[in-house]
Amino acid sequence: MGESNGLKVYIIGSLRNPQVPLLGNFLRGHGWEVFEDWYAAGPEADDKWMAYEQGRGHTFAEALKGPAAQHVFQFDKHHLDTSDIVVLMMPAGKSGHLEFGYAIGQGKKGFILLEQEPERFDVMYAFATGVVYDWEELLMALSHAAFDIEVRR
Repeated sequence: MGESNGLKVYIIGSLRNPQVPLLGNFLRGHGWEVFEDWYAAGPEADDKWMAYEQGRGHTFAEALKGPAAQHVFQFDKHHLDTSDIVVLMMPAGKSGHLEFGYAIGQGKKGFILLEQEPERFDVMYAFATGVVYDWEELLMALSHAAFDIEVRR
């Protein structure tokens, strides 16, 4: 494994994407501190939470205010806040895009990792620091971002 460069990357993605932990391991092997622990909840975490809350007679708005949701939200937000760079690993849903937008709004560097050219172009992806298509290209982009972050400190 590579020696840590002291910068933390938060991988944003889908609970249903088995590539998330593989990318985490790849980046760690190249010296990055990586957070993708949210993935451990499993591919059905959101579905199970919804069924549980609905079974209790709660609306979505009520469920969001509950202790389970707030605990998970604060856990993820803490790691977004303490990360230097975020990577939105596609495909990703609404939550992933909200997390990415939040991080960009906080002034963090953010990259979108696409599997292939998108079916539809989206001009708002221009908020990203960059769009990359494979893990090696991501590594190069992260290195450039790390240099920029260090220069600004």
